[in-house]
Amino acid sequence: MPSTTAITVPQLARLVGLPDAPCLVDVRTDEDYEADPRLLPASCRRDFRTVPTWAAEFSGRKVVVICQSGQKLSQGVAAWLRHEGIPAESLEGGFEAWVAAKASLVSAGAIPPRDEKGRTVWVTRSRPKVDRIACPWLIRRFVDPKAVFLFVDPAEVPLVADRFAAVPFDIEGVFWSHRDDRCTFDTMIEEFGLCVEALDRLALIVRGADTARLDLVPQAAGFLAASLGLSRMFRDDLEQLEAGMLLYDAFFRWCRDAADETHNWPAGGKAQ
Repeated sequence: MPSTTAITVPQLARLVGLPDAPCLVDVRTDEDYEADPRLLPASCRRDFRTVPTWAAEFSGRKVVVICQSGQKLSQGVAAWLRHEGIPAESLEGGFEAWVAAKASLVSAGAIPPRDEKGRTVWVTRSRPKVDRIACPWLIRRFVDPKAVFLFVDPAEVPLVADRFAAVPFDIEGVFWSHRDDRCTFDTMIEEFGLCVEALDRLALIVRGADTARLDLVPQAAGFLAASLGLSRMFRDDLEQLEAGMLLYDAFFRWCRDAADETHNWPAGGKAQ
């Protein structure tokens, strides 16, 4: 009989990257983590021994707990969370099963240091168009759902980065930026080690729109038009980012699930 308190690798893999994905909590021991310092996308590390002190952090959210093999640690933590009224499941087979299935992982060493609230903090130029919406979307969906993004005048990015311990991106001369003919979105996918076919397809669209190579893929021109339209709709960069998240969610789902689907009219043949 299928477990009512566990989720399988294929089931969880279908949720990764979606706006309503559950919170993923990695409770592997330090020894197991150090042997393979990669993380499931958008997951966070927590100490299983102190679950009573951090359980409330996940109130109101669905949670999937991951340990090395899906046994005592993840099942115990998930049970404790359920005791606190938090819907929680353990990952069947744990981290080992996820790796065996060749599911996507994030290189933990590439994730910048977090602030005192456990968030990564990033800074870039104001008035975003394509790359500066694409990168925050990628980070929030696959790396750090709580990430903070600061949009400032272009000349102030390096100083704000220094004063506020923020990571600069999509400006010249920094690590997280364009490389050769690829954009910052490509750089982040590569550096975080994200091997996701739908992301690779989306990256082509973003690259074409961001680098004025609209011939790369047919979708690039429409994507650029939508991005520029959003930039005219919002004066507040954070409001634009929130609206842009939906655009990227939609294109990601198209890249993953609907790229081969066609649509025509009339549906039943020749119009009368």
